[in-house]
Amino acid sequence: MAQWTSAVGAAQLARLLISQQDRPAGPGVRRPPAYRALADGIRLLVLEGRVPVAARLPAERELALSLSVSRTTVAAAYEALRTEGFLESRRGAGSWTAVPAGNPLPARGLEPLPPEALGSMIDLGCAALPAPEPWLTRAVQGALEELPPYAHTHGDYPAGLPALRSMIAERYTARGIPTMPEQIMVTTGAMGAIDAICHLFGGRGERIAVESPSYANILQLMREAGARLVPVAMAEGLAGWDMDRWRQVLREAAPRLAYVVADFHNPTGALADEDQRRRLVEAARSAGTVLVVDETMSELYLETGLDMPRPVCGFDPAGSTVITVGSASKAFWAGMRIGWVRAAPDVVRSLVAARAYADLGTPVLEQLAVNWLFSTGGWEQAVEVRREQARGNRDALVAAVRRELPEWEFEVPGGGLTLWVRTGGLSGSRLAEAGERVGVRVPSGPRFGVDGAFEGYVRLPFTVGGAVAEEAATRLAAAARLVETGASGGSESPRTFVA
Repeated sequence: MAQWTSAVGAAQLARLLISQQDRPAGPGVRRPPAYRALADGIRLLVLEGRVPVAARLPAERELALSLSVSRTTVAAAYEALRTEGFLESRRGAGSWTAVPAGNPLPARGLEPLPPEALGSMIDLGCAALPAPEPWLTRAVQGALEELPPYAHTHGDYPAGLPALRSMIAERYTARGIPTMPEQIMVTTGAMGAIDAICHLFGGRGERIAVESPSYANILQLMREAGARLVPVAMAEGLAGWDMDRWRQVLREAAPRLAYVVADFHNPTGALADEDQRRRLVEAARSAGTVLVVDETMSELYLETGLDMPRPVCGFDPAGSTVITVGSASKAFWAGMRIGWVRAAPDVVRSLVAARAYADLGTPVLEQLAVNWLFSTGGWEQAVEVRREQARGNRDALVAAVRRELPEWEFEVPGGGLTLWVRTGGLSGSRLAEAGERVGVRVPSGPRFGVDGAFEGYVRLPFTVGGAVAEEAATRLAAAARLVETGASGGSESPRTFVA
């Protein structure tokens, strides 16, 4: 019986390998033998989760043809991977990927660094800040005071606590978007909201249009749901959406869903203007595509006097095209797993009905805490402190990276939590691997793309400031030197991997 559970075709594997190639070596820099470079490339793909564990690799002859190398080179690379524990083979069954004993399985996401590693590793993998105090403590205390009446019930509220649904609806209405509580469903974070939407609208095999790049965890969620992702390239820098490309994709691919981040896009930081929002809603309506808009970054504007555009749902007065997702996780704290959906009442009813087969409801105490923040003004105070912290972190990180890595290119966004950095021709995957060795954890660009795109990028979040930001840039520069000299590859594999 075969030990592999999926397969990677020769053409697909060749595209992934070619996408991660480094820039040309400088004078005096020795390149590894061809078989070693091939083995290193496959190992990186496995460690990053871009080639799954237990995936059958193409036969030696097929891969050799796709890469235009000799079969001997591929055979030697496979043998090196078997020796290192990254490949298993059996006569008649082929060869499939593996991880050596003691290595964690790639999660293919951006999960937080384990607490025990925080002392030695600077974590630039997770775009989230520590909890804002004293507002977190006050919110929990306020929630405990409101809890007794709810404790006498069953505690299951599939649509969310009525008080919180009403409060969220009032907040949309105050932004100029009239909203009823019946249009709101409270979820377990934004991820829970998008997961529910994908299962309702995007069954296995359905097309979902996504920005390219886009948020890595959402891309993986959609892949796991069996969706066929259709990437739509972003405009250069902070220009937002390329509307000509969006119209073409929506017209020709007719995706069932489209997922976008209009407010301080993750990872680029772009802010879509009102004209782009209006035109995208019109194009989605014409194509019959449901537009899922992620607003989790909308309150993290960092420039004073910035005139924020209207929410995307403001251009869909009938409520037939746009579903909006919000969350407390980015603006307040990632540990506050409260999200919400704003949609037409019939869509909310369908989502609530389907929830009976998922998680039943969101924790009551956390809903009460968020409701306390919204109703007392604590939310606005905490988010303002958040903006000040993110602004200071951003400015410190920008200055440090420009000093230590002047050849790296990026534009400074006016909000959000992330820098999208072009790495001067270096492989983002190899930088991520080298970073683990020098004590800085950074996600590579391909995590945010589809099928190997953005190898020449990394994402840097505004999660550290001051001396820590300076040290992070110093370690990134050390990782870059390892990649430039070819010292990041070889048979030695990292003990951890970038998540």
